[in-house]
Amino acid sequence: MTHVDLSGTGTAAVGSKNLRGYLATPTGTGPFPGVVMIHEVFGLSDQIRRHADRLAAAGYLTLAVDLYSDGGPRRCLVGTVKSMMTGEGRVFADIAAARSWLQASALSNGRTGVIGFCMGGGFALLAANDGFDAASVNYGRLPRDLEPALRGACPMVANYGAQDRTLRDAAARLESALAAVGVAHDVKEFPTAGHSFLNDQEEGPRALRPLARVMGIGPDPAAAPEAWRRIEDHFARYLKD
Repeated sequence: MTHVDLSGTGTAAVGSKNLRGYLATPTGTGPFPGVVMIHEVFGLSDQIRRHADRLAAAGYLTLAVDLYSDGGPRRCLVGTVKSMMTGEGRVFADIAAARSWLQASALSNGRTGVIGFCMGGGFALLAANDGFDAASVNYGRLPRDLEPALRGACPMVANYGAQDRTLRDAAARLESALAAVGVAHDVKEFPTAGHSFLNDQEEGPRALRPLARVMGIGPDPAAAPEAWRRIEDHFARYLKD
């Protein structure tokens, strides 16, 4: 597991000039399917690195791209949110650069998926029609014009929590839209889970964590194992030989 320099990959004029990421490599000689991982709003944290390590242990060359490479969350968050609202710009250039880096790797089998959590789940959904072979969207916010954003998307697995007060009815809306545009999909809403339920510990400022619990945000050890199985089964179907 190592940090990699992605600067010079992709279009520097549009993307982050100092783009970096965290690479988790499976054991063995490969080649392996690749996965671009997109972090939560808190950035490329130890939690996201553990998610990447988990996918690597399942056989995926996993590159967690750091969307805050050019100055950290305080300097990059506004531009990152702007990219999500417009569906274009720096973040999508960074995601494309990470995908290109994986596809060019001697360890890659040529197939590449994208996975995101929270904010990253929203970006994974929007990037699913940009050269990826499979996508995993985990409690990602939906764009306003959902069906147009999903046309041409790769097969998608999505996990949401019924206790997530920030994303009411998102799972049902996503499933309906995917069916309408003919994208292969598997969407599930977990009854006991809330937002960020795949995490193994609470994230964010400690003072705000009680409020997060009220809003239905935090780990759910009961639902997480099934959600991870769904992700791994989906990627195995579309990315492995």
